[in-house]
Amino acid sequence: MAHQAVLVSGVRTPFMRSHRAYVELSGCDLGRLALTGLLERAALEPSKIEHVIMGTVIHDVNTPNVAREVVLASGLPSTIPAHTVSLACISANVAATTLADMIGAGRITVGICGGLDTCSDPPIRLSKKMRQTMVRFEKVKSFSAALRELFQIRGFGFRDLLPDVPKVVEYSNGKSMGEGAEILAKQIHVEREACDAYAERSHRMAIQAYEEGNYKQDVLVVHVPPKFSPLDRDEGPRSDTTREKLGYLRPAFDKQFGVCTAGNSSFLTDGASAILMMERKRAEKEGLAPQAIIRDYLYRAGDALHEMLSGPALTIPLLLARNNLSVDDIGVFEIHEAFAAQMVANLAYMAQTEFCRTRLGLPKAMGEIPLEKLNAWGGSLSIGHPFGATGGRLLWTAARRLQEEKVRYAVVSGCAAGGHGSAILLENPNFA
Repeated sequence: MAHQAVLVSGVRTPFMRSHRAYVELSGCDLGRLALTGLLERAALEPSKIEHVIMGTVIHDVNTPNVAREVVLASGLPSTIPAHTVSLACISANVAATTLADMIGAGRITVGICGGLDTCSDPPIRLSKKMRQTMVRFEKVKSFSAALRELFQIRGFGFRDLLPDVPKVVEYSNGKSMGEGAEILAKQIHVEREACDAYAERSHRMAIQAYEEGNYKQDVLVVHVPPKFSPLDRDEGPRSDTTREKLGYLRPAFDKQFGVCTAGNSSFLTDGASAILMMERKRAEKEGLAPQAIIRDYLYRAGDALHEMLSGPALTIPLLLARNNLSVDDIGVFEIHEAFAAQMVANLAYMAQTEFCRTRLGLPKAMGEIPLEKLNAWGGSLSIGHPFGATGGRLLWTAARRLQEEKVRYAVVSGCAAGGHGSAILLENPNFA
């Protein structure tokens, strides 16, 4: 494209386990914290923002376009348009590539993308029968009509009175993500020991990243009611995580033969992320240094049951092939860790000739991704996974690593419900 979309600045709230620190905050509140924090860090006049796109998965019926509510709650000018996107765990990836396309086409020059989610306050509904009755009650205009509706309620069964709690399962097949991970693991014979070893590594790398100060400038300090104590780091990473301890945990989804446990699976998390994206020449004109260029991206979808979590394997090899790049050319890989089993399986598929030839139509296997290039600052297994926000964390971490490690290319990828996957190619504008 004629205009290069570049990542300039990025922040996120600390990612906290659900039903704990952020229990009093809405998704909109978390998004506001990320957006205001980004503007403070970027030192950019808010009126220069031209569009905001945020991703989310757990939709609050009170904020159907939560991106717009975040803009208004953040004190930005009401003239800034905003819209919300949703593609499960890669929602923020969609927000970023949509904004990049707007900039690349010359529609705008400055925008914000990111995402947010909270599992602490899910949208629990009444049963369908009760909902329909309540809607009719809204239209009641006489005493006799009210009595008729009350008599209808007398005929309700016990189930009609129970709340309709959303289930974390696929609508199309009724399977949870954990069950999908088990299906994927069995297809390529993933061992439990490999899963626990990968999970232990994720925690170790996250702890090391904090000790080395890698997240100091990216993770905001937030003050949460009622005590307003400062939070400045993710809650998930544990320094005492070992393979031995993980090995004692029982399978969580397939109780008899499963490899996925509470210790090697990502956990319910609350949080938000935000990234400032600009047209490259505009960024330089504003005196802001571009950290990464969005060079290319693609999205793919596979079988909604057997490839529920195969997103990275379905996209990364194709992205590299389309750009005439090999694994050796990529210095940084940031891949969403939904489950350790999912990571081990996807890495194996990408290195498998048969998969790359028969499933992707490529002449040969992509090859193995060296672990030293992969999620070097930890991943979702340790840091946490607020569904709509994770893509923002991955993108900005990749941009930061490009600068820290002084390499040219990075690939950001993730899996998502419905068998979706995405892969985004970043280039270091300062690479010499």
